[in-house]
Amino acid sequence: TELLSGGQVSRAIMVSVGVTLVGTLFSMAVSVLAAYGLSRPGSLGHRFFLMTMMATMFFGAGLIPTYLLVQSLGLTDTYLSLILPSAVSVFNILVLRAFFMGISPELTESARIDGASDLRILLTIIMPLSRAVLAVISLFYAVGYWSAWFNASIYLTDQQMMPLQNVLIQLVQKNTEAPTGLQQAVRTGQLSALGLQMAVMVLALIPVAVASPFVQRHFKKGMLTGAVKG
Repeated sequence: TELLSGGQVSRAIMVSVGVTLVGTLFSMAVSVLAAYGLSRPGSLGHRFFLMTMMATMFFGAGLIPTYLLVQSLGLTDTYLSLILPSAVSVFNILVLRAFFMGISPELTESARIDGASDLRILLTIIMPLSRAVLAVISLFYAVGYWSAWFNASIYLTDQQMMPLQNVLIQLVQKNTEAPTGLQQAVRTGQLSALGLQMAVMVLALIPVAVASPFVQRHFKKGMLTGAVKG
């Protein structure tokens, strides 16, 4: 109770939850749309875009150009800087693409003959058949956003905007200081510095521990996507 009532820790939890939910939804929307387009052999320029995206897996712009781009877009000290720079994983898109390509083309062709658009085919046929891989990729994105700390450390200067992981790092590195709202409890001995660190660590682990069992039954099928041929 003392921990959750502390101003900086409770706000950091809300920031992490918000960034994780919004970021995961945005990343999944972009990844699913990109993977579906790349899985259609007749789509315009799909091979060029596929090769271009795969090239980014081996060649990156680097930290300084990325920071300058974020700064030039006016995203520093905004929550968008925690989402957009790492919003899309090409690896996840390729996994989704492999799964979509494994779905029987007769299903999509019959729907197209009946007048269904590509968006309707995606929403009513492809996605319901892809629950396993969608669950696994969603977990990957969610864990990535929840555990991320680097973007916040370089793009944010306002301590009130820091997510939970950065507050935890500050607690471990500066174990003599307590987050805003808890200094008095630590100073009077109601909370120990070590106990405070352990409590925040547990809070950081709970969401992943709770979410993992719900996607466990999909994990094996999702991870083996595209691994078996023939």
